[in-house]
Amino acid sequence: MSKRSRWTILPVLMGMTSALLTGCGSGIGSAGGAPVVVGMSDDVLATDPASGYDPGSWLLFNNVFQSLLSFPNGGADPEPDAADRCSFTDGRSRIYRCTLKDGLHFSNGDPLTADDVKFSFDRLRRIDDPAGPAVMFQSLDRVEALDDRTVVFHLNTPDATFPSKIASGAGSIVDRHEYPAGSLRRDHAVVGSGPYTLDSFDGKQATFSVNGAYQGTAQVKNSGVTLKFFHGGRGALKDALTAGDVDVAYRGLSAEDIDDLDRPGGHGGIDVVEGSSAEVQDLVFNMDDPVVGRLGVRRAIAFLLDRNALVRSVYKGTAIPLYSIVPAGLVGHNTAFFDRYGADPSRSRAQAALRAEGITDKVKLTLWSTPSRYGSATDGELAAIAGQLNASGLFDARMRSVPYGQYEKDIAAGKYGVYVKGWLPDYPDPENFTAPFFGSKNVLDNNFENSTITRKLIPRTATSSDRARTASDFGEIQDIVADRVPMLPIWQAKQYAVIHSDIEGYVYCLDVSTVFRFWELYKT
Repeated sequence: MSKRSRWTILPVLMGMTSALLTGCGSGIGSAGGAPVVVGMSDDVLATDPASGYDPGSWLLFNNVFQSLLSFPNGGADPEPDAADRCSFTDGRSRIYRCTLKDGLHFSNGDPLTADDVKFSFDRLRRIDDPAGPAVMFQSLDRVEALDDRTVVFHLNTPDATFPSKIASGAGSIVDRHEYPAGSLRRDHAVVGSGPYTLDSFDGKQATFSVNGAYQGTAQVKNSGVTLKFFHGGRGALKDALTAGDVDVAYRGLSAEDIDDLDRPGGHGGIDVVEGSSAEVQDLVFNMDDPVVGRLGVRRAIAFLLDRNALVRSVYKGTAIPLYSIVPAGLVGHNTAFFDRYGADPSRSRAQAALRAEGITDKVKLTLWSTPSRYGSATDGELAAIAGQLNASGLFDARMRSVPYGQYEKDIAAGKYGVYVKGWLPDYPDPENFTAPFFGSKNVLDNNFENSTITRKLIPRTATSSDRARTASDFGEIQDIVADRVPMLPIWQAKQYAVIHSDIEGYVYCLDVSTVFRFWELYKT
């Protein structure tokens, strides 16, 4: 990919935003329960946290590594994990100090100290792997280990979301004696301090056992987890679930599969659990394109998009219409696109937008798709959008589908005018839906620039640790985007856990943090 990002395969399981009870305590807890088998259709692309920046890899990181902070069950505000306490100490969100818990150890018995924390962040940024999450730490200037238990992060610019960033998979702490300082570890062996150890990893599955050296907030309720890979084979994942070879289908069931499994009396002993998430899908417009580079064309498309029809016909109700770049459930979310363009298609308003540009002929347009990355329904979705545009009589649109490798290269080369992107947030904050898209080194490759967003609003939101106070600024960003239309939000995912009825604890794996907590799963 041309920019490092967590563009996702859709649909995936991520989060319920309903309030959940927060887990407490430390140690292994009731780890004597039966092992659990989880299946997903995407891959774990990396076992070294300096490289992985995909949902499958972060699933592994969140279960075998610790971070200084972690997200509690059902919460979006990070709390201490490997750290005993952390805080900004300068009042300007530029110096962040953490004190580690006493007596921490990695799974191999090595002590975990502030030197390991410094090493982990220095290594991540030194390697700066194109497929890794180093891009998340552009605000980090340097890291100090003051003593065995005290680490200080010096930022080059205010960054109130820094605690959320280090609570994510990008903040995984590695053993400085086990990982090379300037290169990736390629043997898939893992040494972490999280609730689990990685016992084996190959193309078919990964097996995890409980880490007896773990000291943290998780209480492990099973005796181990096997993660089976289905490599995009959604039908195979459904078959494995119904055959009893998989206890939990975590990522990759299609809307059709979910609809079939959820039918009354269809599959005994299998439950479909619905939740909401912060995962989104957007149309992106190349502002330098001779066609959609014209504002009237982009606005006409916004007036004609029928989101309700798409989520009903293509996604079988497994998503909800999205009318802003910041999804519902996050601070500052508004409905800027609904307010400006409405929910129902309007040919007259679309035509007026085109006429304002002096356009009277049909607009020829290609919508670019890549189902190998964004899900099997993506081609159908883009074809349906083309059909909606053509039904107005104002457009001559078609859908083209290409493999993901070619797709990303062509976007970077500016060959596409309109293309689809899906986004799974790194952490649950509206900053993660704005700065990556409109800040420096943005991940859209669409040549959109707005100085009010980049020089005023994004920097101002970064200074406030009270995220509720940022709502007005994030609202202004959303309004600017709705006015200029560099991207067009389509839908926000619902997420589904499909489980055998003897599985419990899944509700604590599906919240807005995006962390799938193996340790909460158990069999009754």
